[in-house]
Amino acid sequence: MRGWEDLYPLPVPPSWAPGAAVGILSLHFIQKLLFPYFWADLRYLLKVLTYGLRMEMYRLQGRVVTVLDKFVKLAEKQPHKPFLIYEGTVHTYRDVDRRSNRIAQVFLQHEALKKGDTVALLMGNEPDFIHVWFGLAKLGCVVAFLNFNVRFRSLLHCVSSCEPKILVVGADLLGTLEEILPKLQKDVSVWIMAKDSTFPNVHTLLDKIEAASEDPVPVNRCSANNLKAAVLYIFTSGTTGLPKAAVISHLQILKGAAGLWAFGATSEDIIYITLPLYHSAASLLGIGGCIHLGATCVLKKKFSASQFWSDCRRYNVTVIQYIGELCRYLCNQPV
Repeated sequence: MRGWEDLYPLPVPPSWAPGAAVGILSLHFIQKLLFPYFWADLRYLLKVLTYGLRMEMYRLQGRVVTVLDKFVKLAEKQPHKPFLIYEGTVHTYRDVDRRSNRIAQVFLQHEALKKGDTVALLMGNEPDFIHVWFGLAKLGCVVAFLNFNVRFRSLLHCVSSCEPKILVVGADLLGTLEEILPKLQKDVSVWIMAKDSTFPNVHTLLDKIEAASEDPVPVNRCSANNLKAAVLYIFTSGTTGLPKAAVISHLQILKGAAGLWAFGATSEDIIYITLPLYHSAASLLGIGGCIHLGATCVLKKKFSASQFWSDCRRYNVTVIQYIGELCRYLCNQPV
């Protein structure tokens, strides 16, 4: 009598199968040993490539959705969520949207700005840097971020090279304005973030913001027709000569704003920015990244190694941004 093994013989694996299994296991262990982050890197690469393809499709289809458009949508969707936290004061998405509307209305009423005109911005890290930036962007202006660390001849070169119609100066940089004002081109209209001015022919902005309307400006003023159109000028530091302006397009801002998302940050994160906003790392990757995520940003006036970790604890920071020597300064702090 034959057993079931005779009636139903077990399949015999091909002769190459054991070798293949050993090879796969060997590759797995070699990958774990020599390339432990291979799959994580591959997932990141695919994520970035997918986003890049999406941007290219938008460009080919003529669909233009800018970072500013995303911010305005977020102000409608999550108006009460904190967007900026600065020196303990919370500015919600709605707060920033409305104040930037006020600034746009001021310039709409008091200056003959046309879409595509350039406005130079000489301000330190403070919420009104972002309010002015967004307000001018809502008028379709190109905003030139000026490095407040460069002085006199280099600063005058930056202003003249971008040919602005207006120069907006922060209240803490009036000393710098005083240095360059006699040499500034006469056709540049100067505005300061103050209620009173001792400078001749210099306009004040804070008093006019308080009286301005919060209504949004006409949509056709800020609507973009081309993702490759210039929207920002960001200057080099000038270490190898006079500073030079990098021309930043809508597309470059969108790509920069996706950086935090690509590295795994989410809308629940709180991002700590201590870098100067005139730098692309803080403005495009930091502020733009927060908008891309719909997250919250803690903005510092300037980097402080001694206050860094206490700020992180105070504001429950989950993501920090750094360049250059920042980490070395932090490591050198006493425990």
